[in-house]
Amino acid sequence: MEGNEMCFECLERRIKSDWSDQLQFCYGISDSPLPFGSSAVVQFPHTNPSASASQFILSYLPTLTHHCFSKYISNQHTLHNGEETDVSSETDTGSTLLSDSLMGESQFLSNRMGCECCACNHCGKFSCLRTITALAPLAHVGISSYSTFQELASSFLSGALEDHILSSLNLLIQGKAAGRDGVNYMRLLGVPSFDENSIPGCLRHPNIAPVLGLLKTHGYINFLLPKTPYSLENILHYSPNALKSEWHMRFLMYQLLSALTYLHGFGVHHGNLCPSNVMLTDSCWALLRIWDNNRLGFNLCFKHGKSDCICIPSKVGCCIEDCSSQGLYADLKLSPPLDWNSQFSRWWRGELSNFEYLLFLNKLVGRRWGDHTFHPVMPWVIDFSTKPSEDSDSGWRDLSKSKWRLAKGDEQLDFTYSTSEVPHHVSDECLSELAVCSYKARGLPLSVLRMAVRSVYEPNEYPSTMQRLYQWTPDECIPEFYCDPRIFYSQHSGMTDLAVPSWAGTPEEFIKLHREALESNRVSRQIHHWIDINFGYKMSGPAAVAAKNVMLSSSEPTKPRSIGRRQLFTQPHPSRQVAMQETHDSTKESAVGRHQANEIDNETSFLYKTSCLQELEEASIFSDHARHLSPLYYHDQENLLKQRSSFKESQSEKLEKSASNPHDISNYCGFPCDVDLNYLLEHIDIQDDDSTGYQELLLWRQKSCLSRASSKEPCTWKVVFFLDCCTSFHLMLKRPSAKSLLESPWFPSTVKSVYLFTAPLQLMATDGSRLQYAANFAKQGALKTMGTLAAEMCAPYCLPLASTPLSDAEAECAYILLKEFIKCLTPKAVKASVLPVIQKILQTTGYSHLKVSLLQDSFVREVWNQIGKQTYLETIHPSVISNLYISPHKSSAAAASVLLICSSEELGVPITVHQTILPLIHCFGKGLCPDGIDVLVRIGGLLGETFILKQMLPLLKHVARSCIDVSSMNKSEPMHSWSSSALIDCLMTLDGLVAFLPREAIAKDLIEDKSCVHVLALMQTNLEITVLQVAATTLMAICQRIGPELTALHVLPQLKVLFDELAFSQESFNGSHSLGKSLKASKPKVDEEFQIENRMDLVLLLYPSFCSLLGIEKLRQCCTTWLLLEQFLLRFHNWKWEYTGESSRSGLENVIAKVPLLSKGSTSDYSPAKLLLNGVGWSIPQSQGIRGSKNLMPQRRFPNAHQSSVQTHESASNHFKSEPWFWFPSPAASWDGSDLLGRFGGPKDEFPWKIRASVLSSVRAHQGVLRSLAVCQDENTVFTAGIGPGFKGTVQKWDLARINCAFGYHGHEEVVNDICILSSSGRIASCDGTVHVWDSQTGKLISVFSEPSTDSLHLVNPLSSSTKISAEHVDMLNSNTSSSGVLSSPFDESLYTCMHYLELVEKLVVGTGNGSLRFIDVSQGRKLHLWNGEFSESAFPSLVSSICSCGSDKEQGNGASLSPSWIAAGLSSGHCRLFDVRSGRVTAYWRAHDGYVTKLAAPEDYLLVSSSLDRTLRIWDLRRNLSMPVTFKGHTDGVSSFSVWGQDVISISKNKIGLSSLAKSADEDGQHRIIPQRLYTSDHGSRNMSVLSSISIIPFSRLFLVGSEDGYLRICC
Repeated sequence: MEGNEMCFECLERRIKSDWSDQLQFCYGISDSPLPFGSSAVVQFPHTNPSASASQFILSYLPTLTHHCFSKYISNQHTLHNGEETDVSSETDTGSTLLSDSLMGESQFLSNRMGCECCACNHCGKFSCLRTITALAPLAHVGISSYSTFQELASSFLSGALEDHILSSLNLLIQGKAAGRDGVNYMRLLGVPSFDENSIPGCLRHPNIAPVLGLLKTHGYINFLLPKTPYSLENILHYSPNALKSEWHMRFLMYQLLSALTYLHGFGVHHGNLCPSNVMLTDSCWALLRIWDNNRLGFNLCFKHGKSDCICIPSKVGCCIEDCSSQGLYADLKLSPPLDWNSQFSRWWRGELSNFEYLLFLNKLVGRRWGDHTFHPVMPWVIDFSTKPSEDSDSGWRDLSKSKWRLAKGDEQLDFTYSTSEVPHHVSDECLSELAVCSYKARGLPLSVLRMAVRSVYEPNEYPSTMQRLYQWTPDECIPEFYCDPRIFYSQHSGMTDLAVPSWAGTPEEFIKLHREALESNRVSRQIHHWIDINFGYKMSGPAAVAAKNVMLSSSEPTKPRSIGRRQLFTQPHPSRQVAMQETHDSTKESAVGRHQANEIDNETSFLYKTSCLQELEEASIFSDHARHLSPLYYHDQENLLKQRSSFKESQSEKLEKSASNPHDISNYCGFPCDVDLNYLLEHIDIQDDDSTGYQELLLWRQKSCLSRASSKEPCTWKVVFFLDCCTSFHLMLKRPSAKSLLESPWFPSTVKSVYLFTAPLQLMATDGSRLQYAANFAKQGALKTMGTLAAEMCAPYCLPLASTPLSDAEAECAYILLKEFIKCLTPKAVKASVLPVIQKILQTTGYSHLKVSLLQDSFVREVWNQIGKQTYLETIHPSVISNLYISPHKSSAAAASVLLICSSEELGVPITVHQTILPLIHCFGKGLCPDGIDVLVRIGGLLGETFILKQMLPLLKHVARSCIDVSSMNKSEPMHSWSSSALIDCLMTLDGLVAFLPREAIAKDLIEDKSCVHVLALMQTNLEITVLQVAATTLMAICQRIGPELTALHVLPQLKVLFDELAFSQESFNGSHSLGKSLKASKPKVDEEFQIENRMDLVLLLYPSFCSLLGIEKLRQCCTTWLLLEQFLLRFHNWKWEYTGESSRSGLENVIAKVPLLSKGSTSDYSPAKLLLNGVGWSIPQSQGIRGSKNLMPQRRFPNAHQSSVQTHESASNHFKSEPWFWFPSPAASWDGSDLLGRFGGPKDEFPWKIRASVLSSVRAHQGVLRSLAVCQDENTVFTAGIGPGFKGTVQKWDLARINCAFGYHGHEEVVNDICILSSSGRIASCDGTVHVWDSQTGKLISVFSEPSTDSLHLVNPLSSSTKISAEHVDMLNSNTSSSGVLSSPFDESLYTCMHYLELVEKLVVGTGNGSLRFIDVSQGRKLHLWNGEFSESAFPSLVSSICSCGSDKEQGNGASLSPSWIAAGLSSGHCRLFDVRSGRVTAYWRAHDGYVTKLAAPEDYLLVSSSLDRTLRIWDLRRNLSMPVTFKGHTDGVSSFSVWGQDVISISKNKIGLSSLAKSADEDGQHRIIPQRLYTSDHGSRNMSVLSSISIIPFSRLFLVGSEDGYLRICC
């Protein structure tokens, strides 16, 4: 630590004194293991502590008169008469001529304002004043105050400090007149090249951390910087996978080198380039922190022109003289250099205490004093039961076990590990925030305790004694219990002091004894075990399992983290060789005493080493093993100072030369005067060959050597060391400069292009300006020019801007940006980067112009074509549906409904049913808007009468009955409210669908046989009035549709019971409550609309309407209680029948006047509660009602909704007449009503899939056995492989919608045993012992792959084969018929047997007859490496019968694709072999089955599912013991194949299928069973007797395909 650093308590008091108590101190920042420093993280009060955007770094630098910063601030105040000024005001937005500004700068340089550079460490190329202004152009110079802090923070959070630069860049891109800011900013980015000889401007470099303020307090200068969420140190320690690839590492290096080049241009060296000084934003953009760096060239401590060396204080402590912590750390011996090797060596020899060494390890893992979420950790060494003694075992804690293990017990940890989905013992850190705040509760503010411990402060709940505290916590200790007695004293009323054990009289005595226990020989002999658990090799691997110390791993390994667990060592930590001989008191020795002790130690070192050679060797090996913990990030400044003088002279000459002609713009800018968009596009153009080879590096070396001969720059070899570029830079004789590294071929052109595109996005500008810049640049072809890889790397920096709420103008930019990325990215990149943004936009509530734009058919179709139908259904389609029921807005709901209707035709009937219709029906009662109902009605009309009758009506009737049943149950109020709303939605949908049905069909399927749900609803006495009104209204619409004859025949008999019940109801005698009275009292107001208020009002709705429809005489004949009903209407509603002589048609129109009308407002204002009724009285002729039957029906946009039923049916069903199997059995037959009712609280992503084992359609695909199936992602195309004419292999392409064969591939000479769709290329691979790759559209052969001997050898005839086969294999092969799809004859070892496509890496993995795996690069048309893992005990080689891999089609939480980590191969011998993808090494080999392995699948990264001819299906958890799989039994024959979707597994065995679930628990007897069932035809109910050979699920259609031995392809549900 430096001699001028404060302890964090003093620093906190100083900050509150300087800035006010309103500024919240979070934690201090220290470069040492102790709580001393001059910087802190602060934030405004009452903000979320986890929100990094509101946190800032505040640094204190002592004020000395000879300091550059002191003079700079004084000059600024003197220049402006003591008034505060903002240095950023110098920035020109373009209103001043560039030449005039440069003339002024030339005069400024001639005057040499500021301090003389001879007193500084930088080269003196520019004055200190000019250099500071250029490096901190945004800094506000003034006096420290809280109001100033607030102003600066608000200005930063507004994001407009550098908005003018982006505005200038936007004008530049658009070809308009732009100011100098855009041009100058491009010069900072190296366009056209990095020029270090130009005059510095007032623009901030994008990779240098911005300084918001240079503020003066008494004795100090304060630097105010924004805090980023992470540092490079955080990423390297806790989430190294956040740097996802080598490209990302090089991109980060490029950013740092760009910042260093900028610094070196001023002659300034950084001097302390280390990971902790590299700040990273959320997008991992690098910002180099320079201002609080004591080694920066011009802000060192200077005295009379000479630089002081780093001073080592005589004692460790706070620089404040009266600090209460002065004596707490005075005895510590930690001193620079703080590298691990020296500290370990000192500790191992006994020169450093356990306490100090553990503090140093805490510093290495990144733990921070004062940060309660990541506080330094120490071990509990005693259990406080008795006073510890070296001579007794009692009272000591077992350091070989974690505190968590001691508290929880081995049994509980074993149970947690065995039952958790992700096996682990420990779910939290070894020291949690709760524990730290509980430990320090007596000294922390109550606000902190309420936030971290419990919202309600209860002092009695905090442990009151040390023994109780130790027993209560499962966490480890903190350093304060070994050094700071103040932690025991309470500052809160009601909370007593923390009591020390009885064997320690005072807290001070306890600290002394506790520290002595930590330093005891007993602990010193065991402390290495504790280090192994918390910092060492027992944190991972088998050692962690044995120590019961497996930590719950992160679910998102590529997500950056600022805290976490860092494993320092991978080998066992050596035990301490020499225990400290001195007691705790004797450690407080003088400098002379330490010197004498060192002399004595030197004299005895020879004897010590001689007697402990083995221990010394182990310690030396361990020290060398952990040498990475002592990186060299900077080197001696004296060498830099020696280079400074010669460098300064050369730079001064160049400066004078460049300043001699101030009108020469090129001297300052290095930028052509005719810069335009084409010039920028040239600099981001990516060449076809972007690789760097040895020759390119050699040429660059020669070029760099020549350039260095004429120019010498500050030594930057430390940068190269830090960035670990030695592999590429070993060619150079001399160390390169930062500029030469930037221009080296080691950085591919993609890195430079991405940097040029994304750097302006890091400006402190508004999101709107950044979005406009990205959209304009992309629209001009920037993304297309830079190529797919560079565009993919730009996506994380650009796309988040489009997901935030936007104005209409910004929405247009976001729309353009999304479209450009979709055009330029690969399908995988679109899926990983663009789709999550689209999902987020579509899921936002309220109005969004961007959302409406994305819901347009043209945009969705573009996405569809790029990613495929399956990905669209998984990601986009559910979000589209959500716009119809989750707080729907009128505009977005209308756009979503049109999109769903238009897409239904292309999706096909099965997918439309399961992915659109069923999800919308599940939304009944959950706020489904009228547009959602409109979608159901329109799709029904589009698909035709047959579809409505067989699919929708049965399902809707079932839902309506379920809702009615709920209303009659004793359910909760939310359930009743949901059922009422769902019933209204259902009735409204039925009302819309009847417009497309003929009268006879409506009567037969909806009304007859007492099945009318409308009447059933009207009969319920406990339904809400609104439901009754809708039921009555829609029933009258149906009656009008079917006519008086069918109404009298089918509806009136069902209504008779209702009329009788209403006639004899008590309400009929008491009147209709207030409604009737009000009507009777005010007859002139009968024309006013009203809403029914009780069930008796149904009489007014129904009886007059049926009178007009059927005639009074027919109604009276059918309704025996007509007299009572008419008396009720006459008495309370002034209604009586009058014959007017009008025709029956006019009577039908008149009835409309007496029924409630649906609101005709906008669809967004629709509410079932607003259904109104027109009153009818004596004075109103029946002919004057509202005319037109259309008023009975909900407002819809059908132009021909009321055409004749024949016309409606014909026009709606034309498109689907060619589909012979789409009318498969209605899903209502398998609909679980209770399952629907159980989900009234919220929607579910997936709906239950019930296998009916029913064959919907079948076609003869091949003359012989159908051996393999492959379904395309669109679920409309399937490829089948089987035996064709002449027993040759054929592959057929089928259109499932029409069950016809598009074409066939007949290039095989042998039987095709496997087929694979190469999705990214539109090609098909089929295997008959060789692999044929051909075009899926034309059937043209592209390439053939084979092993050397396959040119003349194919499948071997069993009768003529000379291969020796063991009896076991003969029995196994003969156990299966030759037509089952399993290879039944001995296979030549060089022939291919099966295939698996690795989609992410676009490689084909092929199994061979000798158990090997061949990799094929299909795109390049060449074979790659061969993995030979065969070590079978049998002489007969096992062929590879199945292959699968993990991760190839999965994504992480952030959308990044996972590369396969393992490949599994199933063998004919029943074994399985697991390969590591990175090395090809066999990581596991085990006996999986007792017979031929027929199929493998990996539904999860850690799960493997296998099937075999031994009649079993097994699930293997690769994280656990492979000897204990989950085995499913039940098939009576061998399982020939299976298919997985989600948690469901469908297996086939002979002529039966079996359904099992990965999540299903065992039966009562502990067994997992499969219940086989036969397939039945859907129309005749006959059994399928054909032996099944292959199966494939069509997931979104909720169907599956099976192939059989007789060559049939069957579609099943």
